[in-house]
Amino acid sequence: MCKRVQFKQHMSTYHLKSLEEYFVNYRKSISKPEVFWGEIAEEHFLWRKPWTSVCEWDFDKPEIKWFQGAQLNITENCIDRHLLTRGEQTAIIFEPNDPQESAVHITYNQLHEKVCKLANVLKDQGVKKGDRVCIYMPMIPELAYAVLACARIGAIHSVVFAGFSSTALATRINDCSCSIVVTSDGSYRGQKTLDLKAIVDEALQQCPSIKSVLVAKRTENPVHMETGRDHWLAPLMEKAVSDCKPEIMDAEDPLFILYTSGSTGKPKGMLHSCGGYMVYTAYTFKNVFQYKNGDVYWCTADIGWITGHSYIVYGPLANGATTLMFEGVPSYPDYDRFWEVVAKHGVNQFYTAPTAIRALAKESLEHTKKHDLSSLKVLGTVGEPINEEAWHWYNDNIGDKNCPIVDTWWQTETGGILISPIPFLTPTKPTYATLPLPGIRPVLMDETGSPIENNSAQGRLCIAQPWPSIARSIWGDHQRYKDTYFSAFPGYYFTGDGALRDEVGYYRITGRVDDVIIVSGHNLGTAPIEDAINEHPAVAESAIVGFPHDVKGNALYGYVILKETGADRNTENLKKEINQIITEHIGPIAKLDKIQFTPGLPKTRSGKIMRRILRKIAHNELDNLGDTSTLLNPDIVEHLIENRL
Repeated sequence: MCKRVQFKQHMSTYHLKSLEEYFVNYRKSISKPEVFWGEIAEEHFLWRKPWTSVCEWDFDKPEIKWFQGAQLNITENCIDRHLLTRGEQTAIIFEPNDPQESAVHITYNQLHEKVCKLANVLKDQGVKKGDRVCIYMPMIPELAYAVLACARIGAIHSVVFAGFSSTALATRINDCSCSIVVTSDGSYRGQKTLDLKAIVDEALQQCPSIKSVLVAKRTENPVHMETGRDHWLAPLMEKAVSDCKPEIMDAEDPLFILYTSGSTGKPKGMLHSCGGYMVYTAYTFKNVFQYKNGDVYWCTADIGWITGHSYIVYGPLANGATTLMFEGVPSYPDYDRFWEVVAKHGVNQFYTAPTAIRALAKESLEHTKKHDLSSLKVLGTVGEPINEEAWHWYNDNIGDKNCPIVDTWWQTETGGILISPIPFLTPTKPTYATLPLPGIRPVLMDETGSPIENNSAQGRLCIAQPWPSIARSIWGDHQRYKDTYFSAFPGYYFTGDGALRDEVGYYRITGRVDDVIIVSGHNLGTAPIEDAINEHPAVAESAIVGFPHDVKGNALYGYVILKETGADRNTENLKKEINQIITEHIGPIAKLDKIQFTPGLPKTRSGKIMRRILRKIAHNELDNLGDTSTLLNPDIVEHLIENRL
């Protein structure tokens, strides 16, 4: 039987309700992390066996273990424990790509049945605890079922975003030797219909470890089904038993592998474990979004990314929340789609990327005004620092200046949000992620590797002690894990990001450290320069890289996307105006030597700009740009090369 602990009357440790509570809990979490996280884990989750120690860690090895000796199954915490009290409550709302297709409300009872059936299907296919299962699916309910079904039986899921190429898919399958792929016949994305099964078929020509493929129907388009290997999912689900005993997992057993491409090298398979990940994602979801029973929460990310893992599936469901899965894109069938969905479902918490906000801000405000957005209580951003212009547009036009914006900073490697305002508690400041969450001890390092103690400082962002959801390793390559995250600053986790800390201790992420450019001896972060450029009324978006300069060492090269309103303006005057804004905001040292106007930037499917490509173009190093097939818009690379300065 699960260990069922009565919730104590005083629950402020788990759900922070005042700034004073935040500071009290933060101090406790740093000085006595074992006590802090031990109380949260014991009071708010189900365990089959208690732990012998809350945390054991050594960043030099590096080795991190949370809730050592404890046993659990994360799906019991995300599904089973809710059945008695909220079995008929909606767990997942599926909002299809086409608004003419009805949304689907999936209750916790229905979710339990579907997950158990799919878990039994996987077992019938020979999947057992510790096996790796690749999931390559669109944002349909079967994707969530597949993730949870793997966790139910102790299989390690590896979700690959269903927009990656066959080459990228094959690389990930082979790296962790998956035995099975769960996919669909195709997917809808705006006006496009994608043939996912064909991509899988092409990938599997290079994947000898795959024994079977399960195919969900979505588009009903004809696909090739290889006899003996490929199976339609629906008939197998229909025949499967609707109950599946959960596999008992150790807290440190692997839960999933999620690949992050980084800027160079082969993808890194970040390995996350069961117990600590569950505790931290649930805790941060509850507090960062101030979720209350009855709320409807929507994160617009794809489950193919860590944001979808932590804040569409595991974090919300562990709290018994109603979480919305969206299949479509913000521009289809028109640019009001996000706001139509918010109004339709009465969304209370809305979490999206600055890239989407900037794209929507370019469009007419009539798209927002024709929908009732009064249900919104909290707005969130994720994926990159949000620039000030986009922050104000979001605050003014979506939140009506009544919804706090939580500008969240975290990574695939961290598993959960590390720095963020807590809405209604933390005073917000545009472009600042503000304060660390309980358990997170950020440190700024100078170029000599020494901690910077004072405020009003800038440096490399490190974390001084572990938190429960930190990735435990890189699958199959622990040395790379050590070299990447724990070698630059021994004794610390190095995030790879730069940050500044203001006079009150608020943090602002300034971008990747390799995006800090030294110009005439001055360290210039690209994010503040881009923020300044983006304030120009004709500019939609920008990206800055360095290139060699005989006098300065490095000079600045700007790639600038113009709004339609600026398309016909005199480009030489525009360049002067952009540099004038930079001079006013940062100083003349940050002026751009070259400005290339472009209709787009090379971005990953998650919206991150591939600055490696921009740097090579600026350096005129065109022989080896690396794999561009996984970009959202690979054609833009050729355009940038042809028009380089």
